[in-house]
Amino acid sequence: MTEHGTFHWNELHTRNVAKAKDFYGKTLGWTFEDMPMPEMVYTIIRSGDEMVGGMFEMSGPAFEGMPEHWLSYIAVDDVDKRVQALKDAGGSVMREPWDVEGVGRIAMVADPGGAGQGWMTPAPSSGG
Repeated sequence: MTEHGTFHWNELHTRNVAKAKDFYGKTLGWTFEDMPMPEMVYTIIRSGDEMVGGMFEMSGPAFEGMPEHWLSYIAVDDVDKRVQALKDAGGSVMREPWDVEGVGRIAMVADPGGAGQGWMTPAPSSGG
């Protein structure tokens, strides 16, 4: 498992996946692997043979008015316990913890200043 308190995953939320692939492929040499899912296509980003992140296309009402952005996920030992500690310390929860099969248990949170991030307890099989 990825060590508690370390950055585990980075994700690009974009409005144009093809344009992002072109840009990052040309500038950083990244390659991409599309993973069709029931609700969207998720793209794995690779630097050489290493998975370094993912991306997906923002669409629908949930993303109206939201700018394109990178989102970092921090590995935690127990996301439910850590979310309670975050609340007690003045942070806020944007989305309560939920499970993603084969990935882990994730919560979307913000620190007291409003900086958003994902906290996750990676699944044992997620390579972390």
